[in-house]
Amino acid sequence: MGVADTVAVTDAWDAVDVPSPPAIHAVSIDPKTSALLLLDFLGEVCTERRPRAAAALTKIQRFLTKARSRGMLVVHSTTRKGRDDGSDLAAPIKPIGGERVYKAPFNKFHGNDLDQFLKGRGVQTLVLAGTSPNGCLLFTVAGAVLNGYRAIVPIDGMPAATLYQEQFVAWELANGPGFRETTVLSAFEAISLET
Repeated sequence: MGVADTVAVTDAWDAVDVPSPPAIHAVSIDPKTSALLLLDFLGEVCTERRPRAAAALTKIQRFLTKARSRGMLVVHSTTRKGRDDGSDLAAPIKPIGGERVYKAPFNKFHGNDLDQFLKGRGVQTLVLAGTSPNGCLLFTVAGAVLNGYRAIVPIDGMPAATLYQEQFVAWELANGPGFRETTVLSAFEAISLET
C-alpha cells in the first residue's frame, strides 16, 4: 500500500517530509502605529519548567525596552485564571503603569475591547510574541489578521513546550491561508523601529 492509499495521516506519519524552514525577514515599523503584544508569559512558565520560555525573556526584554523608549504601545495578556494586574507575568517583562493586561482564552481579541483599544490609538501593525505558539499566539495572530492588522511574529519570541509546536506554527504562519498574505516571520533583532 502506498502513501496515497492510506486512510489517515497517522498511517503515513513516518513518510512525511519535513519542509525547509521558512524565511525570516527584516522589517521596519513605525512605533506610533504599532503595538507589541506579549501573550501569556507567566512567571511560573518562564522557569526551568520551560527552559526555552525562560531563555527567550532576555531578547523580549531588550525589544520591550526599545519599544517603550520609542513610545510604542505595549499590551500584555494572561490566561483566564491569571491576575488582572499582570502580577503573575514574568518579572523581566512585567507590565508597567499604563500598559493594559487582557485576560482571554486562546484568541486574545475574543470577548473584550482589545481591537477597539488598538484601533482607537491608530495601531495598524502588531508585533506578537507568546509562550504558547500553538495556542494563544496562533489564534491571536489569526484574530489580528481577521481584524485587519499587519502581524509581525519574531521567531525568537514564540517558545513552546516542544520544538515541534514551534516548527508547526512557524510553518503555518509563513504558508497557511490568510497568514502568508498578512504575517511576517521575523526576529527581534531584525525589527527596526523607525524614527
